[in-house]
Amino acid sequence: MQLEVNYREILKIAGPICLALIIPQINHITNTAFLGRLGEFELAANGIAGIYYLVMYMIAYGLNNGMQVLIARRAGQRQFSGIGQLFSNGIQLGLVFSLLAIAITLLAAPWFFSKSLHDKHIYEAAVSFIHIRIWGLPFLMLLNMANAFYIGSGHSKVLAATSLCQEFVNIAFDYFLIFGKAGFPHMGLNGAAVASIIAEITGCSVAFSILFLKKYHLKYELFRYLKIQWNIVLNILNVSAPIIVQFLFSIGSWFVFFIFIEHLGERPLAVSNMLRSIFGLFGIFTWSLAAACNTMVSNVIGQGRSNLVFSAIRKIAWLSLLCALTVCIIINLFPYTLLKIYTTNNDLIAAAIPSIRVITISTLLMAISAVVMSGVLGTGNTKMNLITEIAAVIGYLWYCDIVIERMHSPLQWAWGADFIYWVIIFIMSFWYLRSGRWKGKEI
Repeated sequence: MQLEVNYREILKIAGPICLALIIPQINHITNTAFLGRLGEFELAANGIAGIYYLVMYMIAYGLNNGMQVLIARRAGQRQFSGIGQLFSNGIQLGLVFSLLAIAITLLAAPWFFSKSLHDKHIYEAAVSFIHIRIWGLPFLMLLNMANAFYIGSGHSKVLAATSLCQEFVNIAFDYFLIFGKAGFPHMGLNGAAVASIIAEITGCSVAFSILFLKKYHLKYELFRYLKIQWNIVLNILNVSAPIIVQFLFSIGSWFVFFIFIEHLGERPLAVSNMLRSIFGLFGIFTWSLAAACNTMVSNVIGQGRSNLVFSAIRKIAWLSLLCALTVCIIINLFPYTLLKIYTTNNDLIAAAIPSIRVITISTLLMAISAVVMSGVLGTGNTKMNLITEIAAVIGYLWYCDIVIERMHSPLQWAWGADFIYWVIIFIMSFWYLRSGRWKGKEI
């Protein structure tokens, strides 16, 4: 698969990724809306527990991104057996990481929550939720490895089918288990955790079934190299480890942000969980285009056409900004309609409006910065991404500590931390790309 740098090719890559991302976000909206019907407390507890699981998920997502870069490079070079070696070793590496994450969660999460959360009831609910939820991670890890193959090798349309099956199951079991419908037990918040595990098993099963039905396992020799090849593992880690650490810093800082918000009270935490759901949905346009940028930059470099890198990033960034601008207009025109999906509490809705205004502005900045940073990722220098992320997180947490923890500012000022984060991301990523230091590097 050798890509051309044009809008049609960009949309061809980004479209299926967008659909694959939008379906889980619809599920998250449904999940949050169901829990919102139970009460403000369930919204607040789900906000903390959900972000913690997202931190653990970043291990899978970091491996996914690293594998995607490597597979796209091999696809550009038409080295199909190299794709098979990456896939086989990546699966085994992913399973080891997921088991380590489970062990860390079971041993350390209760202690961490007890030391960081002020509300005892939120602490108990979050620990109970995460002790169930974490068992879905191995299946999510395998699903991400399959998705890395599909995106990197140019078969991203498969992601739509996988996600549709997964999320249909998730939404159905959310309803059954949260409310105790169709003969299932009434589990409340924990019902959402069980439903998500069932959905991840479903998505994993569908993704691997398609590998065999389409005979991709034969064309790309996906399971021929099941014996560990340490040189391949080290190559995967060389690219993926900085991405994993980068994402752990990124989402970890968001987790700390939510802990700061919990110190402001139950209502700000409930509001923040609703806002995370809304902007998670609309942010998928930016993230799908960023994933397309990653793949396209890596592919054209693999073809030996590094001169097209800036053209690819520029075209994708304009598309991302256009999508973000459209989204911001819609959200600011209909904020009450969107928030009523989650709650009928008018006071809770009114408390969320000022923060919505702030976040929509930072979304425009994210639209450009995320694409530019993914362009750096596509060059293969994941260490630069890590350095950039660390610098951005330091600035982000410094702002949170002053504005939230020390000044106890209103919630909308807390969400202003996103400005600091994305400005640093853009400046450092743009500087690196313009420096040309990425040229001639092999991965």
